[in-house]
Parts: sequence; C-alpha cells; structure tokens
Amino acid sequence: MSSVIGPVIRLQIQRGPLKVGEKPDRRYSPELIAPVDTLLVTALGITAQLDGLETLDVHHGAHPTQKNDDGRNGISVGFVSHYREMQRHFGDHVTPGCAGENILVESDRRFTLEDLACGLVLLDPSGHAKGRLRDLMIATPCRPFAGFAHHYQAVDPAVLKESLRLLDGGTRGFYCTLDAASGPVRVRCGDLVALDS
Repeated sequence: MSSVIGPVIRLQIQRGPLKVGEKPDRRYSPELIAPVDTLLVTALGITAQLDGLETLDVHHGAHPTQKNDDGRNGISVGFVSHYREMQRHFGDHVTPGCAGENILVESDRRFTLEDLACGLVLLDPSGHAKGRLRDLMIATPCRPFAGFAHHYQAVDPAVLKESLRLLDGGTRGFYCTLDAASGPVRVRCGDLVALDS
C-alpha cells in the first residue's frame, strides 16, 4: 500500500552544470535550471520540451557532459518541507527548486533515506500508479552550494562544516533511478508522489 506524500508542484531540468568556475573558486549558480510543464522520466534520466526542443537534463546518461557515469543520479527528487528547513537556517533566497531537483514535491515533514528505502511511486492525480523510483541515495551537499546558501560570503570553517551537516541527510534532495519495469513515465505538475511499501 502506498502512502501519498503530496503533489508535484514543480518540474525542472538542469541545462548545464550548476557549479561554475575553477577550483578553488567554484561557485554554485542556479541560472541553468529551467522550469518545465512536463518531464519524461526514463531509465537514462530526464528529458523535457524546452523552447520547442527535446532537451536532455545534464544528468541524463546520454548528455555529453557525462555527469551520470554510473547511471545512479539521472533523476532527482526534493521536498518543500526540506526547503522550509533550509530557509529557516539560510534565508528566503534558498527558494524551492534552487538545488536543482527534477521533481519537487509538496510535503509537511522531513524525509530521511531510511524513510524512502522502499522507493517512491509516481501517481496520476486520481491515484493510479504511473511508475516507480528506486535506488534512492542522498544528494550529498557540496561546498559551492553551501557558499550559495551563505550569499557567497566567507564564513568560519566551523560554520561551513555545520552548514554542510545541515544540508546533508537528504535535506538537499535525493537521487534515484526509474524502476526497470516502469518504462518511460511522463510526469506533470499535479501528479502525486507516494512512499512505496
């Protein structure tokens, strides 16, 4: 039995890498995140219509940047409740979706990897299953995103360490894959996401 978490409220793709510049001066920039009306979720990752063209998310297995060599992070999911937590800590500039998740779900509680161990079910608005997301793993936070959260201001190393701890554990979202039996799934805002059992 699936337990509904909430509706999909935002869909988006990353048109290119969000970490820009060279080390040690790399910065996180959400400028290449593009909201879309519909996503096509496949075993290789996400595609969407953007400016009339079928566009690959940067983590799609066929994208030339090779951001998904092992095939494990082609799809990402985030929760609005996690953004509320980030906003309380960092401020309102950490807007829902700015971490680049493909699927953003309205939610009223925090989710851990343990909560999502059985996977997620994508449902249409009437509650019929469309597909299943498996192999969830934490989207580990990076220093450039923590820098973005701190308005690109230099902070004490202890503060940065604490910020990375807060952003970890799924706060910044989860990567996943489409269950092999699901086949391609078209996801729209208003669809529902549920915990699988």
